[in-house]
Amino acid sequence: MPTTTMPMLETYPKSINLDRAKLAATIDALTDCAQACTACADACLSEDMVADLTTCIRTDLDCADICTTTARVLSRHTGYDANLTRSLLEACATACLSCGDECARHADMHEHCRVCADACRACERACRDLLAAMS
Repeated sequence: MPTTTMPMLETYPKSINLDRAKLAATIDALTDCAQACTACADACLSEDMVADLTTCIRTDLDCADICTTTARVLSRHTGYDANLTRSLLEACATACLSCGDECARHADMHEHCRVCADACRACERACRDLLAAMS
């Protein structure tokens, strides 16, 4: 299913200092990850052994917030600050790594954790790829 990310980036009237396709892919990965983490946290809350999933829920929610914020900042280009963008991408990659690891611990018992771990891994790769392209 196509997203509006690339069409919106293509409408930006000035130059963007990043590869637009890589930027769009990263924004989409961030959005997907935020959604997966939010849904995983909610699914964890519905599990019978919810007390065993407290760290997973917290990590999911932190990762979702960081991904959402990063996607929003990456969607703005007027007055672009590369240092801020780098810092956010680094923080986001760290959050995705942490959340992916935590969800992977529960993936054998909870399919929502497996799906979330996969989304976190994909988002971490996208953040690191964009960081590498910025260097």
